[in-house]
This record gives sequence, structure tokens and C-alpha cells, in this order.
Amino acid sequence: MTEGAKDRADGGLTRRQWGRRVLAVGGALAIAPFPAGPAEASDAAGCPTLRHGTPERAGLLPEHLRQLVADAEAFLGPSPKHPWYAGAVLLAGRGGTVALHQPIGMAVRYSAYDEKTDTGIEFPADQQIAAAEDTVYDLASVSKLFTSILAVQQMERGALELEATVASYLPEFAGGGKQDITIRQLLTHTSGFRAWIPLYTAPTREGKLQLIWDEAPLNPPGTKYLYSDLNLISLQLVLEKITGRSLDTLLHDEITAPLGMRRTCYNPPASWKPKIAATEDARLPWSGLNRGLVWGEVHDENAYSLGGVAGHAGVFSCAWDLAILGRTLLNGGAYGKARILKPETVDLMFTDFNTSFPGDEHGLGFELYQHWYMGAMATPRTAGHTGFTGTSLVLDPTTDSFLIVLGNSVHPVRGWRSGSAPRVATANNLARAVPVRPARGRTSWFSSMASAATATLTLPALDTTAGPARMHCALWWDTEPQSDLLFLEASTDDATTWQPVPFTTVLPGEDREEHPAGTATGWSGREWHRLTADLPRAPRLALRWRYTTDRLYVGRGVYVDGLRVEAGDRVAFDEARPADAARIESVGWAASRD
Repeated sequence: MTEGAKDRADGGLTRRQWGRRVLAVGGALAIAPFPAGPAEASDAAGCPTLRHGTPERAGLLPEHLRQLVADAEAFLGPSPKHPWYAGAVLLAGRGGTVALHQPIGMAVRYSAYDEKTDTGIEFPADQQIAAAEDTVYDLASVSKLFTSILAVQQMERGALELEATVASYLPEFAGGGKQDITIRQLLTHTSGFRAWIPLYTAPTREGKLQLIWDEAPLNPPGTKYLYSDLNLISLQLVLEKITGRSLDTLLHDEITAPLGMRRTCYNPPASWKPKIAATEDARLPWSGLNRGLVWGEVHDENAYSLGGVAGHAGVFSCAWDLAILGRTLLNGGAYGKARILKPETVDLMFTDFNTSFPGDEHGLGFELYQHWYMGAMATPRTAGHTGFTGTSLVLDPTTDSFLIVLGNSVHPVRGWRSGSAPRVATANNLARAVPVRPARGRTSWFSSMASAATATLTLPALDTTAGPARMHCALWWDTEPQSDLLFLEASTDDATTWQPVPFTTVLPGEDREEHPAGTATGWSGREWHRLTADLPRAPRLALRWRYTTDRLYVGRGVYVDGLRVEAGDRVAFDEARPADAARIESVGWAASRD
């Protein structure tokens, strides 16, 4: 079963224009065709390629990258009972610079799993293999991204239509009431398919396909979001039908060969095995098949039964190759002189098609804005995917940063890990490593990124009776929407009780945004906003910012800078005055020198 199905349809489209070739027409999305042919040379030779470099060269704060590694290493131990993974390779960067490329733990540690004692049986020490920078991992559902890219390439070439029905390419697919399912619904998991069915129980390929043809949707197409492997398996069959090529050939010809991804393929050759991370001791009842230690072959049972080549799983890769793919997409579809997608097409893949299903944001193939594994890197445009084996890729166009975590978290058995804590921890650290420059001067006040916490910044009691009172400041916020909130509050009784203070924020050149409840939450663009708030008249008025987070996930946090309060024609408080700044009381806040 895939991670999305274990750990966790269709809405109106985002109404945007995507240049001359991507047009919003009548509520549907049409992509004008590009010239047919394989991936072409880039006409923009300056597209960044990757190089190793220092955090400073990448524009990242080194202490947070060090913490990223330390936090990831903690999950090599009990998490909470068993290790989350036996080992991993961590890769993080920004722009064209890979600032962190760090293996931790073991690529191969266990020969088997003892279900009676719930312990792993280790290989002798001289047969264990440490994780290395170039260790190859079974990507599991991260493979879906490759299938999605291949599909969008065919849309560019006019061979595949986003709003066409799947049955128009595969007539057999119409069985079970699936005649109205569209290509878009496959890519956005809004087809109505159930999460998973055991195709491996059918002894022949024809029998497996018949299970798909006969499968009836759980929900009418377009009415609910439900993550399903069957969507990408069906898309694979469409691609193979319209191109006349197998999916593994398409992967090589259209993606990996043009981009120079030499360690990425389906069914890796036997000679790679010493450099491949082992996965599970696959046996009944926890696995659908009795295979013993899976090492060098795809872990997913359905992909295995399909010969190792499947639209939903089966791709093996290393961290550097995935970073090339990530850099290509952040470049707008090009890497060096090779181009595999047009910029407006990449833009489309990073655009939410599931606006009717808040919390299940999804582009074409890519998941968007998912704090549960993207952590504080999550923005409405942050794209990525996870894999059941312990893999993940996160791309943040806002900061031009990328994070790859390749782990073998089903080694020796899938039941040892749950959730995505290492992914969240590493993403939080990379997000924190991207500096936020103060609005003015050298420092600003920062809320921290702690979960299950409350941080406050309180101004001293002020006399605002001289005339109409107003506060001005610069405000920067990015929080988990609706779960983590920032409050502006005032007290006129020596901080015994607090009342909300409505405020207004504005970005230069944009419309004002009213906050009538005195709160802010969610995404604000990661830019400094000018804030104004009308204040009560009182002889001893106290003001405070209060930021509260829940126990799960956090955003990048809150920054406040340049606090100034005017009452009538006098300045009651100005953070720029040393005496006033010294009177600010902070609880759980820290001066940031980002």
C-alpha cells in the first residue's frame, strides 16, 4: 500500500493564464500543442546546473543545516520504539548550490525480521553497508512524479489532452462506470478510484489489467479527493498506448538521458546491488508476497508483479539525480542546455487544481502545500511527493530551495515507522536556514518555530490619551493555516485582561488586507507587510503580539520590526529609540539576525 493511502474529488481550476500555450477556456484547461519530438536542447544556455558549495554560497545559514543533520540522525535511534530508518541520504540546496549532501546510518543492515521478538536480524558487521552519497534508493511513490512529467510532455506535443476521458485512449477502461474519468482526474487523484487493490493476486498481466478495467469508482469522478495508485497505473497504460513505448523506455528517453540522470531507472542492473539500499523482509502477513529480503528489486508488490515497471512505483534513484530533477523544475523545465518541459507547463504542474478540497492541494502529479511532510517549507506553490519506503522530494519556488530525503524506513519491516517526523524536521531546518532579512536595521523579533508553544512580545504600558492613537510596524508571517495563529491584543487593566485589536496590512503596490479579529494566519507571501492599527485611548495601554502553535506542524514563523506608537501629535513609543527598545518584554521570542 502506498504512503498516501496509509498516512492520510476534483474542484474548480485555479483561474490563471499561463501564456500563449496554456489557456483557461470555459472552466476547463487546454494546453496548446508544442512541436512533437523528444526532449530538446534548451534555448537558454544559462539555466543553472548543480554544484557542491558552502551554505553561504547558497544563501543559507550553516547552523540550521548542521541542525538538519543532527535532527535526522536522531531518527536512527528509537522513534519512539524502533528506528524510523536504518539510514538515509540528505540533500539540501538553494539555487544551483548543493549546500548539504550527507549520508547517515546504513543502507544495508538487516538480513531478516523476527516477528516473534519484533527485532531485526542483522547481517554480520563486515556484510553491512553504510549509506553513501551515491546510494540508490527505491523511490516508491516518488515514481509518480516521473509518470506525471511524461504525461505533461505528451500534452505539450498534442498527443494527450488534459480534459479528455481516459476511455477515449483506452476503451476497456470504461468498464465499471469509469467512462467519464479524465486524464486530469488521474493526475489530481480525483477520479474516484479506491486507494489500492492487490493486482499481484492475478497470475497474468492480462488478468491484472482486467482488474483495473472492472474496477468501479468508490465516488463519482470529480466529487472527492482520494489518493490512489490506480490513477498513475492507468496513466502509464495511456502513455504506453499513445507512444508505443514502454514506461521505462519513456523514462530514459524523455527524462533521465537528456538530464544526465545516470543513476535513475526501473529495474536496476544486478551490478548496482552493492550501492542500493535494502528494503523489507517481505513475508506474509505484513507483505502481500513472500519474497524475503528485498534488495535491488522494487518493494511495492503491485509494481513487482508488473515486472518492476509501473506508473505508481518502481523507479530507483540517488539523491544527486533527484536534485537534478528538482533543479530542472525550479529552472522552469531546463537544466543546462537540456529542456524537458516548457516554463508555463512547470508552472501548471505547481498550480492547485483541487481548490474545492482544501487541505488536499494538488497540481498535475505534484502535491502542494502539505505541512505533514513539507514542514515549514510548505507554501501554496511548494511541490513534492513522498514514497512509502521512506523517500521524499520537496521543491519551494518561493525561496528556490530543494530538499531530498532518501531513507529505507521499511528496513527490516514496514511496521517500524509511522508518520513523517524526519521529513518535517529536515524541512523545518531548511526553511529556517533561508534567512529573513529584517525590515530595517540588523535585527527583528522572531517568534521561533516551536510547536505546541506560545510566544509573546509585549510593549510597556503607554499613555495614549493625548489624541487618536495608532500603531505602525512591519510584519512578516507564515504559519500553518488556521492551526497556528498570531494575535494582536491590548490591555487597559495592567495586563489582567486582553482584548483583540483589529489591524490592517498592506504590501507595496497591493490592496490593503483587513484583519478585523486582530489575527493573522497562513501564507502572506513571505514578504514584509506594513501594519497599522487604531488603538484605544487609555492612560496605561499595554500591547502585545501573541503567537500560538499546535502540537503538529509549524510554518516559518512570525517576525515583527519597527514598532512605533503615536498618540495625537506625540510619539508614545518608538523601537528605534534605545530606551524604548529596552522596555520591550519578550517571552519565547528571540532577536533574529537573519
